[in-house]
Amino acid sequence: MNSRLLAVAAVAASALCACTGGEPPEPAAPAAETPTLAASTASVQAEPPVAEYRALLDQYCVICHFPQGAAQQTGLFLDELDIASLPDHPETTETIIRKLRAGLMPPYPFPRPEPETLDGLAVWMETEIDSNAETHLPAPGLHRLNRTEYTNAIRDLLALNVDATSFLPPDDSSHGFDNMAGTLTTSPALMAAYLSAAGKTARLAIGTETAPTLAVFDVPHDTSQNTHIEGLPFGTRGGMLIEHEFPADGEYVFTVKGMTGYFTRVLGNVGGEQLEVTIDGARVYLYDWDSEIGNTEGNGGRTPPIPITAGFHKVGVTFIVTSDLPDTGLNKSFVRTMNSPGAISGYTFYPHVGQVFIEGPFNGRPASGTQSREKIFECYPESTGEEGECARQIISTLLGRAFRRPATDADLEMMMDFFLTGREEGGSFDYGIEATLQRILADPEFIYRSEIEPTEVAAGMPYRLSGLELASRLSFFLWSSIPDDELVQLASQGRLHEPEVLQQQVQRMIADPRSAAFVENYTGQWLNVRGMAASEPVVEMFPDFDSTLREAFRREIELFFGSVIQEDRSILDLLTADYTFVNERLARHYGIPDVYGSQFRRVNLGPELDMRRGLLGKGALLTITSEAARTSPVKRGKWFLETFLGVSPPDPPPGVETDLTPKAGEAPQTLRARLEAHRTDPVCASCHTIFEPMGIALENFDAVGKWRTEDAGSPIDPTGFAPDGTRLEGVQSLRELLVRYGDQFAQVVTEKLLAYAMGRGVEYEDSPLVRSVTRNAAENDYRFSSLVMGVIQSPAFTMNMKTAASEE
Repeated sequence: MNSRLLAVAAVAASALCACTGGEPPEPAAPAAETPTLAASTASVQAEPPVAEYRALLDQYCVICHFPQGAAQQTGLFLDELDIASLPDHPETTETIIRKLRAGLMPPYPFPRPEPETLDGLAVWMETEIDSNAETHLPAPGLHRLNRTEYTNAIRDLLALNVDATSFLPPDDSSHGFDNMAGTLTTSPALMAAYLSAAGKTARLAIGTETAPTLAVFDVPHDTSQNTHIEGLPFGTRGGMLIEHEFPADGEYVFTVKGMTGYFTRVLGNVGGEQLEVTIDGARVYLYDWDSEIGNTEGNGGRTPPIPITAGFHKVGVTFIVTSDLPDTGLNKSFVRTMNSPGAISGYTFYPHVGQVFIEGPFNGRPASGTQSREKIFECYPESTGEEGECARQIISTLLGRAFRRPATDADLEMMMDFFLTGREEGGSFDYGIEATLQRILADPEFIYRSEIEPTEVAAGMPYRLSGLELASRLSFFLWSSIPDDELVQLASQGRLHEPEVLQQQVQRMIADPRSAAFVENYTGQWLNVRGMAASEPVVEMFPDFDSTLREAFRREIELFFGSVIQEDRSILDLLTADYTFVNERLARHYGIPDVYGSQFRRVNLGPELDMRRGLLGKGALLTITSEAARTSPVKRGKWFLETFLGVSPPDPPPGVETDLTPKAGEAPQTLRARLEAHRTDPVCASCHTIFEPMGIALENFDAVGKWRTEDAGSPIDPTGFAPDGTRLEGVQSLRELLVRYGDQFAQVVTEKLLAYAMGRGVEYEDSPLVRSVTRNAAENDYRFSSLVMGVIQSPAFTMNMKTAASEE
């Protein structure tokens, strides 16, 4: 052990004892000799305080961060770090900066310098790195369209609604997102899936898919169907709303099956129910439930053939509200109605729809007049002699949109060969266009986004993206889809790089309904709202949790985040906003009165609902950070650090017991009491004392985000100390702590925006750029437009670095 370590060993031993056992003491005051340094960049640049900051690290950091120290599992050793040459150690320096900016170091209950001193150290380190940073502009690489992008691209190219999840496998994710170029690889099986998808999509778009097919739609097993479902006619309850692309004109047969229980018996003890089938809101059939569906001797829930035109239609299958029986019995029904089966005496249980089958077309005819055909056939020949010219016009437009660039003569000549072959084999102009469309959709220029490196630029030198490449980056960032004609036109004219034009286009794109894809995909992955789909709380413990509430949780987050974008609010409002969006089901869960109906509306959160303010109070996030049968302060604490402060705690060492399930015969304990082992075991305490108090501060929310005051019959104690020594007393104080570190939160949001926009991970080399974007946005109160424009106008978004490989 060197002399520096010998000097701090005794301090380390005593500090470890303080943090791994007993009741936490009050935060220790800083030592008198600790230097208090100015936090301004100017003063740091004027006199680099290397010696002072070296002494600061020795006194407060090296006591843990040396090879035999308490923080050895982190791999961050500061005893030999030469801080006079920080630019030579950028990765280590960025790790230190992040922990300082997040308030994590030195962690409570270790002694800490004054906040101004820590801030000064962080500012000095940032300045040292930023002033010596090299341009970091790696190209994301070849970028395959993921399933979401493919679905949206087909919609915008062909006005056709397809579900790519039905014919393409799930996409891998990295860095928190599934649009990372590095993970969107290709295999022979995947290419076969894209080829098959191209053929089916082309047939649907042209309307030649006339052979009968069967589509099956399952109602989630935990769906509650006693109330109205948004999108279905008023005066109805339950059932399901289906969005379906009918492949051709013809007759279709619907079959409805009831929700069943044991021995496939159709459930429901309320008679006289009627179930209607609607197409775009108009009734096309009315079932008598008892005789046609509930009775096994009926017609099996099968309708007569119903004529329907090809194209996208909304199919409603829902019950007519003919009775509203009050739940007056002693046995009250659960909100999750499938927990109250009709076979049990004393429960009122309405019939539920379980499955819907759509079969057809019968007597099918090629489609005519669909949105897709109107989009494709911008001309139509009246004679054979006109077919060639019209085909070239249609193909040129399709190529320009699908390939995100104007079609060349070579493109047209190649595709015209496919048109002529299809025309000859199919016997009509339509089949020729279908064959060409299938070829376009299978082309690598449609399936992949590529950026061509200029030959005149030397290896290792930066270059500006072409206007068309910038247009694609913009559209896939904000729309998860292909650029529209306006973007392509501006790019072709060389105007998209102009700052004013670029800003106008970003504003237009955000205001466009297609930007909903950004909200859904970004929140779905950054906040893991997609994880709600797999959330299955234990039914016996949370009998009211159902798919209706699960969907309401997801929708609340999207509307809330969308309001910050569309109203151009500060992204700090994500932490503190005194409003949210609820429907009757979610309002009931939150305890918000006087909200009725399935439609979402904006509600203000008064003092009595303070716990629901900002993201910390949202049921979706509280549910996905819980276990199926209980809350998880560990999960919630780690999620808090990762999501809001950008710090990922290390995984537990191998062999450490993590199961907190009560043992047989064990007396009931609060979860906090069961977590006591994490504070008394030194192996656990070094990490758990950093993030676990944040999770405990959220303990008043149960595993499905419902407010509570007791756990295991005892009052909940949500108190603790944050790593910076702040006393936490519940969700409100945790929110206040997060606001205090709002600058760090803004930087985390910027990092996530940059990664999502670029389609590559953000590494430590990107930190100077991230800080620049965040600081500029701070001058505009971190409004969303400032952050998104900062990302889009940054060199990382508008430029690439020429690789050595392409130079050869």
